[in-house]
Amino acid sequence: MTEIIWNLSNGGERLFPLIAASAIIDSVNPCAFSILLLTIAFLFSAGHLRSKILTVGGFYIAGIFLVYLAIGLGLLQVLHLFNTPHFMAKIGAAFLIILGVINIINWFFPKFPIKFKIPNAAHHKMSALIEKSSLPAAFLLGALVGLCEFPCTGGPYLAAVGLLNDKATYLAGVGYLLAYNIIFILPLAAALLLASNKNLLERVRTWQEREKSAEKVWAGLAMVILGIIIYLL
Repeated sequence: MTEIIWNLSNGGERLFPLIAASAIIDSVNPCAFSILLLTIAFLFSAGHLRSKILTVGGFYIAGIFLVYLAIGLGLLQVLHLFNTPHFMAKIGAAFLIILGVINIINWFFPKFPIKFKIPNAAHHKMSALIEKSSLPAAFLLGALVGLCEFPCTGGPYLAAVGLLNDKATYLAGVGYLLAYNIIFILPLAAALLLASNKNLLERVRTWQEREKSAEKVWAGLAMVILGIIIYLL
């Protein structure tokens, strides 16, 4: 994968930092963290050991990873088929800026009518999957979260895919998407390791709730800045 990522022509050296920055911004997703922490809390309440919690959490993260990767590969394939260079990166950058601005507006004006969140219709299904506590249910839960969060917070991903379509070959783009999604799930993996310690779970949940609003505004600012950089390339 490393060879694929770095064997790029013209501008490859500055492409990876932009993809990595997009993945880091995209990974700041309160919904995915909240559902992971709720799942861990439920498993603790049901008397499961840490080893079971780590396994279930791993399947949840794997579900998000594979669905998000599949979305990116599908988008990249479609863009290459349509062969629209120097266009999709601009569209993705514009969407990223709009998403960032809306996040910032929501922080200053909580009653602003436009909000990006998991649809209410999906909450019941997610609750049912959490209660099953099985590995397939955890994987499906992660897949559902991945599907729901892409329309809500997928601006950085869309911008990254558009950039790859413009600046890299298809094969190199696949390598970048693998790297993107590995970076994307690293914060979730870190949260799983911390929260699976029962003594740390409440601290992690309290911190996540306290910082949720600040995460959105800082992520919004980062989206606007990154979108402007991509747009100017």
